[in-house]
Amino acid sequence: MSTAAIPETNAPGFRLDLWWIPRAIVLGLIAFAIFGPLTNLLLWTVAEKWYFPHTLPLEYGFSYWGRVFSPRGNAMESLTNSILVASLTVVVSLALAIPAGYALARLRLPFRAAILFAFLIPQAFPNLPVYVNIARLFYEIGLNGTIAGVVLVHATHGLVYAVWIATAAFAAVDAELEQAARSIGAGALRAFREVTLPLAAPGLLASAIFVFLESLDEFTGSYFVGAPDVNMLPLLLYTAGAGGNYQVASITALLLLIPSVGFMLVVERFLKSDVLSKVGH
Repeated sequence: MSTAAIPETNAPGFRLDLWWIPRAIVLGLIAFAIFGPLTNLLLWTVAEKWYFPHTLPLEYGFSYWGRVFSPRGNAMESLTNSILVASLTVVVSLALAIPAGYALARLRLPFRAAILFAFLIPQAFPNLPVYVNIARLFYEIGLNGTIAGVVLVHATHGLVYAVWIATAAFAAVDAELEQAARSIGAGALRAFREVTLPLAAPGLLASAIFVFLESLDEFTGSYFVGAPDVNMLPLLLYTAGAGGNYQVASITALLLLIPSVGFMLVVERFLKSDVLSKVGH
């Protein structure tokens, strides 16, 4: 019997690579961990009837969408309040972060690292006891249950992203460009407005998006400071989920998910590596 037709595995140019098997398994598990919950979320948004032990919904439809967006569903009011609060939080955060970020990036301030670290303090403590005391204080001064009170609470967390990214964005702009504008007669304010600010704009846009998304998803501060007078999407999501109404909860979660995914794509487009390399420096 001739052996000429039998391939030799040790021949040059032929190598059996079995490493694709564990890599494929790992990638499959990661994909399942990411897209499995999202698929379950999407199924719940169109499930009319779904209960154990059935793997898939028994009936599909959009009746719960109509219920969510009905006048009694409070979805439109919650969506409007959430967008309003998030937009105002961005305005307040950037109004403080732009001068602070510019000063931290350009000036040789004493204790600069300590100042940057101070903006992380709101993230260092558990939210629950902090917001309980803030709610008590706001109740005494008339800010509890108001849009202004919720915006102030959200801005304390938004400043973390706003200041750090704004500092990195201004640090990524070559100071010599601003000095060149000053050397041909531009004042400090004009050089900042026409040279530094446009060049730092992509980083500031990314900062604004992070603050917007943080505010949009904030639950604890919205609950203790805003509820029940200020209805917001995270509060509607919590109420529906706690009541076992998974269709309404899933639809609300989808409303929160869509802008998050869209804005993160924008962040990936504008927040370049030269800006990220300046964070914390």
